[in-house]
Amino acid sequence: MVDPVQIFGKDSCGFTTAARRDYESRGVPVEYFNVKKDPDAMRRFLELSGGERRVPLIVERGRVSTGFGGT
Repeated sequence: MVDPVQIFGKDSCGFTTAARRDYESRGVPVEYFNVKKDPDAMRRFLELSGGERRVPLIVERGRVSTGFGGT
């Protein structure tokens, strides 16, 4: 089984939506965290990003990346 990709973002961000759709279309499970609506997700997001507030933040196999440009 493939570990889920964690995506931290907000519903109004087109890049967040594109990232979620891309992973799901490839059969990769996604855990989505809305940083605008979930204070715990926001705290974790800020820890992972070093305080930077750019979304989406993607955690895949332990690797953290910011932004999404497609595949």
